[in-house]
Amino acid sequence: MKNKLLKTSILFLVLTSTLIGCNSEKKEIVTIDTAPAMETFTISKEKLATELRIPAELTGFQQVDIYAKVSSFVKELKVDIGSQVKKGQLLIILEAPEISSQLAAAQSRQLSQKAIYTASKSTFDRLFETSKIEGTISKNDLEQATARKNFDYAQYMATKAAYKEITIMKSYLEIRAPFDGIISARNVNPGAYVGPAGKGSESPLFTLQQQVKLRLSVYVPELYTGYLKIGNELTFNVKSINNQTFNAKIARMSGALDSRLRSERVELDVVNKTKKLLPGMVAEVLLPLKAKDSNYVVPKSSVVTSSDGVYVLRVENNKTIKTPVQKGRELENRVEIFGNIPENSLLVKVVSEEIKDGTAVK
Repeated sequence: MKNKLLKTSILFLVLTSTLIGCNSEKKEIVTIDTAPAMETFTISKEKLATELRIPAELTGFQQVDIYAKVSSFVKELKVDIGSQVKKGQLLIILEAPEISSQLAAAQSRQLSQKAIYTASKSTFDRLFETSKIEGTISKNDLEQATARKNFDYAQYMATKAAYKEITIMKSYLEIRAPFDGIISARNVNPGAYVGPAGKGSESPLFTLQQQVKLRLSVYVPELYTGYLKIGNELTFNVKSINNQTFNAKIARMSGALDSRLRSERVELDVVNKTKKLLPGMVAEVLLPLKAKDSNYVVPKSSVVTSSDGVYVLRVENNKTIKTPVQKGRELENRVEIFGNIPENSLLVKVVSEEIKDGTAVK
């Protein structure tokens, strides 16, 4: 009897302990907090000042390839590579004997026609003076003399124009510099055949560059074009001249974006009196990008770029709200954003696509 009561007591204790254990486990499961812990921050506005380095190219302020206007042979070279030339200075003398013959023939035709015109004009003048006496010269004879004089005058003017044309063609045999500069290339030697077409026109005779003043051409990406204007002074340097910075002002902006690069061409005028800088050098331009207005600046980790677009997660009433934004400039680990975001909003600092809209935040 005692053994039976003892077994019953032990069974009761075991069942009681099991029930208590189950109840305690159930209570522990219910009290687990399922809301994830997320780091948040309060958004604020600031003026983001950045610097952008962009490659650029130096070219002569004026540059021209010089070709021959007429088919001819090189008779004499007056300059060579590196020659400093002035505007109007003789660069090369060409020869074309046929032009001299054509000029002589044209001059002969002009003199011949001038003599014919002089004779017809003299005849007209005599008939006209005689016609003043009534009945001496018929009206028809006077009209024919007038027509003959006018025809001969037209022929004389045509020969005069032809002579002038050949004279101009002959002047092309002497090529002169169109502006002050330096001969940077020479592609012919005495005796070479040159001309406006054919094998002799494949390469220019000379390349002339103005180097006292240079152009610095830089293509500015679309995102940064609004920060520049004509008259802004920029700094640049070139790799071949160490530890020296040069300054230049923006002189021209194309006002349109290149269809391939999606960038705007900006040109700066560089004064190069010392001639340290050479056309063709590659430079690095420093663009100071100072924001005109204060904008929201946030960590890059708080902005998500996905197939749904660009957005941040605001926290309101302990829940996330997906808010579309647009990116601006980026600086190291920070980025400008634009969008319909109230001031002093609370944003999630580290965001991923896995965090859904409406997620509870602890």
